[in-house]
Amino acid sequence: MIKKLMLVFGVFVLAVVSVMVYYMWKGPDLTRYDYLIEPAISTKPPQKMIVVEVRGDPNVVAQGAYELLYELYYGTGGVDMWPLPAPRARWTVAPDRPKDEWIGIYGIPVPDSATELPEHTAIPGMKTSLETWTYGEVVELLYIGPYDDETPSIQRMRDYVEERGYTFTGPHEEEYLKGPGMIFSGNPDEYVTILRYEIGRQEKFATDEADSVSVEETVVEPVEENVVEVE
Repeated sequence: MIKKLMLVFGVFVLAVVSVMVYYMWKGPDLTRYDYLIEPAISTKPPQKMIVVEVRGDPNVVAQGAYELLYELYYGTGGVDMWPLPAPRARWTVAPDRPKDEWIGIYGIPVPDSATELPEHTAIPGMKTSLETWTYGEVVELLYIGPYDDETPSIQRMRDYVEERGYTFTGPHEEEYLKGPGMIFSGNPDEYVTILRYEIGRQEKFATDEADSVSVEETVVEPVEENVVEVE
């Protein structure tokens, strides 16, 4: 029993130290994300995720959610111990709602070979699961700065997709390339986040495309007449 407790404690300490190092000192190579300096539309494949869902102000509950998330991650077989995959979070409520009503769905990518969560102690108010996040067409934008100042960037994304006949169809999602550590908050002006939304064609544009295809399909090509040449 003592050995098991020591192992759990060791995994927890490793998770805390790893996350702190990842967020505070590693820093992403931003040249890899030059294509996201402006909003960009792409097709994103599904991703299996370990998920911790919790209700409440992220400034209060997020740290506990990530501690549990990384405990589960390190206890899962077949995952990369280093470098760590960037964690993500989805938000299913409008940002103008009081923060204590927000529902944060915190996740970290794992290989498709993961089939179940490791044994862990349940924490009241936190729901854990192993699930696949589906995507399809998405719009993404690289954002640098405090989380509370994202609104203008989100509006840029909305304007970009609407001009191209799309609309947001999924929850607000963030992928954290650099953020606060588990112990120190760091400088919010240097936080690096990928903002992401699933998108779909607006009904008007979808109808116009369907009509265009219908017209094209009904065009009758002229038939060449057989001509007999008389010598």
